[in-house]
Amino acid sequence: MEMFQYEFMGRAFLAATAISFISPILGLLLIMRKQSLMADTLAHISLAGVAFGYLLNVEPTITTILFVAAAAVILEYLRVVYANYSDISVAMMMSGGMALALLLLNQVDSASSINSYLFGSIITVSPLQLAILIGLAVVIVAAYIIFKRPLYLISFDEDTAFTAGLPVRLISIIFSIVTGMAIALIMPIAGSLLVSAIIVMPAAIALRLVKNFDGVIALGVVIAMVGMFSGLATSYYLDTPPGATIVAIFVLLFVIESGYLKITKS
Repeated sequence: MEMFQYEFMGRAFLAATAISFISPILGLLLIMRKQSLMADTLAHISLAGVAFGYLLNVEPTITTILFVAAAAVILEYLRVVYANYSDISVAMMMSGGMALALLLLNQVDSASSINSYLFGSIITVSPLQLAILIGLAVVIVAAYIIFKRPLYLISFDEDTAFTAGLPVRLISIIFSIVTGMAIALIMPIAGSLLVSAIIVMPAAIALRLVKNFDGVIALGVVIAMVGMFSGLATSYYLDTPPGATIVAIFVLLFVIESGYLKITKS
């Protein structure tokens, strides 16, 4: 195919493959923990990491990972402090992260580069980002296979998990950091404004069709691949923002699914 004559398209599709394995796992766990908005919060903060990288003239991916890792730890701390009002921690970090991002962006001259992180760009996926993303995908899949039962228990009932002797806080912090790293690496393709949807939507769509944990993730991987691959191809041929195109396809899949379920139940 014509688009695969370009090296950046090959990197984009490899990145999309890695994302297709990452997003259903993280997305399902976020949904089960009622933390879907945490992905959006970390996406806002990741933009501050990008701007900080440009200010220091270093690779933005590195500074973004550091920013979201620190933010994930703070977010988990605030979630414990405001245990009965968990939405407060999300609101505080989301607004604070965006404020910091805007302050740092005001000092950055290369606005065009920042726009690619805001809305996503196929050509921005560097070999370093791709290598880290593939490595992260392998780690996440392996961690899910090894620690599936503890993750399942913590996702549904943290109190029971704590009583059973599981290190709930440590696992929650690690999960938040990994989610933040995934967002930092997915952002160049999806854009910071839509990266949370790409993480959550495949699992959310699969959840309506399959009721067991493994089944949701397996179907979520297929849905993610369909959305990611078709979104990248459409973005290339129609010259549209890749993140917006991918999310639009996920929304279309959700509408088709809703129609199918309505017909089958009637």
